[in-house]
Amino acid sequence: MRDLATEPGRAAGPSRRAVRGALGALAAAALTLPLLGVAPDPAPPATARLQQAFADAAARYDVPQSVLLGVSYLQSRWDAHDGAPSVTGGYGPMHLTDARTALASAGHHASGSEDPRGDDARPALRPSELGLDTEELPDRLTTLPRAARLTGLDAETLREDPAANVAGGAALLAEAQRRLGRPAGDDPADWFGAVALFSGADDRASATAYANEVFAVIRNGEERVTDAGQRVALDASPGLAPDPSALERAGLRKGSADGTECPRTVSCEWIPAPYEEFGDGDYGNHDLGNRPVSQRIRYIVVHDTEGAWEGVLNMVQDPTYVSWQYSLRSTDGHIAQHVKAKDVAWHAGNWYVNAASIGLEHEGFLTDPDAWYTEAMYRSSARLVKYLSDKHGIPLDRQHILGHDTVPGTTTATIPGMHTDPGPYWDWRHYFELLGAPLKATGARNAGAVTIRPDYDTHRPVFTGCETAGEPCAPHGSSAVRLYSDHDVNSPLIKDIGLGSTPTTGVNDLSSRVSTGQQYAVADRWGDWTAIWYLGQKAWFQNPAKNPTAVPAKAKVITPREGLDSVPVYGRAYPEAAAYPEGVPAQAVSPLPYRVLAGQRYVTGGKVPSEYYYAVTFDPASHQVVRGENQYYEIQFGHRVGFVKASDVTVVSS
Repeated sequence: MRDLATEPGRAAGPSRRAVRGALGALAAAALTLPLLGVAPDPAPPATARLQQAFADAAARYDVPQSVLLGVSYLQSRWDAHDGAPSVTGGYGPMHLTDARTALASAGHHASGSEDPRGDDARPALRPSELGLDTEELPDRLTTLPRAARLTGLDAETLREDPAANVAGGAALLAEAQRRLGRPAGDDPADWFGAVALFSGADDRASATAYANEVFAVIRNGEERVTDAGQRVALDASPGLAPDPSALERAGLRKGSADGTECPRTVSCEWIPAPYEEFGDGDYGNHDLGNRPVSQRIRYIVVHDTEGAWEGVLNMVQDPTYVSWQYSLRSTDGHIAQHVKAKDVAWHAGNWYVNAASIGLEHEGFLTDPDAWYTEAMYRSSARLVKYLSDKHGIPLDRQHILGHDTVPGTTTATIPGMHTDPGPYWDWRHYFELLGAPLKATGARNAGAVTIRPDYDTHRPVFTGCETAGEPCAPHGSSAVRLYSDHDVNSPLIKDIGLGSTPTTGVNDLSSRVSTGQQYAVADRWGDWTAIWYLGQKAWFQNPAKNPTAVPAKAKVITPREGLDSVPVYGRAYPEAAAYPEGVPAQAVSPLPYRVLAGQRYVTGGKVPSEYYYAVTFDPASHQVVRGENQYYEIQFGHRVGFVKASDVTVVSS
């Protein structure tokens, strides 16, 4: 929910966020317990109040505490998010959903001027936006009103008081257990069906996958300090074997994973994007291919939807719209596949990247820092990416697991219109931990390269423009680190000549920031500051030893070949003109307005071939991959990646 007290034209007064802060995010627990009919124990230590809230709610509703903790961890990692809603209108540690209060649909695909195909051989595609009808919402988006009826607590209390929120979640689990005809009690093995129903999924496969993930958390145990400073622990139960039989009586539709390319550990369904002709020789919304036989899949591109699940599915099923391979739902991590891996989806705004990538859309909103992503979606996405990485040989690093915001413009003219999702609030560090490829220091203390790795929860750079242009965004953990022209926060921000604008702290302004997991060559050091080579410049960021925002890295870097003062940077690795056969128009090999200067170094993600996938007709008989003699190196040049010709550079160790 927006903080109306701070909006222009409204009466002045303390915001609800401020009131929550004044009361303390969890101090209200002692006030809530009498409403639940529970006599409060002596006040626990300030940092243990949430743990006590789980114990009290479990006792009140006769739900195993481990089950309550496991469900909450999968929803929110026990964070309260200061009472702010998730991307699907879920509140508090239990992610109780109240979408009519919180959810506003939008569409990042329609914003800006990016052509999602990014192919000069065809007219630019400018699809219109499709949204979500919020009049008819599925049950999974309205669990908070149900919790209010079960507990007798008002909706505002359930949204803003974490202890009440936990009680609401316990009440919902107890209700689900009754619906299944199962007894309440302390044995978590009896609660598999209730946990599955808590997901809100309407099919058995999704509900089962969700419950399996919760019980994996319970078996492994977890412990962490939440965003409100609460220390919460779930003791491991390694031998726990839950009974899934109760779910057979839940009346959920069977669902089917037929036709999907997903790991067995996730819930996945086939909702195809249409390959259809329409209009005068036009067609959509993807191109048929034969990957990886015809062309290797090198990249996975992470997007956010800027819209809610139902609206997103409407978009991808429109033949006049764009496409991507997979959509991921926030509430339970459910996956829908739309385009086969062999085919080329229109999603990244760069045809070279599209032709060699798989696109994943995550239900979410870039410019809303409080609209947090659920742990269920992070985990499901990580399982999918790990599966795709293993299947197609895609390295698990930030030069192959790309954000849409790191895909380069194809030409100078396209740079300003490129998209910026998933943005600074996607937790890349946690994501790579879930991928089994944690971002670690790999070099000596004064190594010649660094991996950007701030502590997401405590690293809170200022951003503006989330809600109103120029106005500060709500403070929030971030994966992004800001860059300056000198080792001084009062010095100008680094400028991106490709954007041609004065750099700002705007949430969509990528000109002067780097992101967690990206690697750069070190250009200089000064006290608590580190400089890197970035967009042809020396760019500085704060990197104090006691709270580092980057760690030493061992990496391969490129530098201009001896005798060259500078070399051009490209947004795509296209073949030379002589490589194109008759009937296939040669595509321009046009450099971007950047150059790598002599003496500068940039981390490389490896050598890539010069390729162009010619696919401009509905009939795939004319489709073909053109390959050239030229080779390129992909480099981390700025916030986005770029390409340099292999003949222009030398590769050395950092």
